Amino acid sequence: MGLQSKRVVTPDFPNQRAAYNSFDDIHSLNRARSTLTPALIFAVTYYFVAVIFFAGILWKIISYARTPVKNFIPIAPVPATRFAMLARMTREVLFFESLFRASKWTWIFGWVFHYALLIVLIRHLFFVTETPPSWLVWIFTPSDIAAWMMALSLFGLLLRRCAVDRVRYISSPSDYLMLLLLLTIAITGTLLRYTAHHEIFAVREFVLGIIRFSPRNLPSNLILYVHLSSVALFLAVFPFSKLIHFPAYFFSPSHNQYSSQYVKK
Repeated sequence: MGLQSKRVVTPDFPNQRAAYNSFDDIHSLNRARSTLTPALIFAVTYYFVAVIFFAGILWKIISYARTPVKNFIPIAPVPATRFAMLARMTREVLFFESLFRASKWTWIFGWVFHYALLIVLIRHLFFVTETPPSWLVWIFTPSDIAAWMMALSLFGLLLRRCAVDRVRYISSPSDYLMLLLLLTIAITGTLLRYTAHHEIFAVREFVLGIIRFSPRNLPSNLILYVHLSSVALFLAVFPFSKLIHFPAYFFSPSHNQYSSQYVKK
């Protein structure tokens, strides 16, 4: 006696019908091709990568904090007060103010990439939370657009690095490799959204299994394997690459100094 087809509405994410109205039935989920060996390999890899990622970032932050600042070297115009300095840092973090003044095209690609990445990461809360928040369903469509914008902005940054002579001159092989790695993550993630949406819940169970230290089966999908491998490699090299500029910014004397501070000293 065969199982009758039913639409999937799980209690831990009741609004998934609106987000994945093309999702098949629970029978197709049970038939998802799964193998235990790749799941174990990826689980062990991600445990190892997590240690490298968090330990590497912590080590970087400690090294930044311990670096002595002997000179007064803020970027002009020098903020007069602590409030002015904090306001400038806020504008820099949110709007990339100095990059906007330096290069409009680089600013467009960089700003779009960072905010598109933020939206995509928020969507990934679906994979790492036991009970996804109900509002998450409303970000699914914007995150689809953000995924495409993320890939296009990365392609623009790569094209700029290859086409602009002065940028190409100061670029190292690692600069190209990091952009290609991010492009791989963006492209494979977008492809999974359109080609393997019916395996989304199996992937979620795998990720939650890693968090619970109880790895589950992983769907057998080459694009998924490439995506997970690229993310793991990116997380492993991130603390030791130029991309760790975000925490470094807050320790930079050229950004966190102000004139009244110098006068008091």
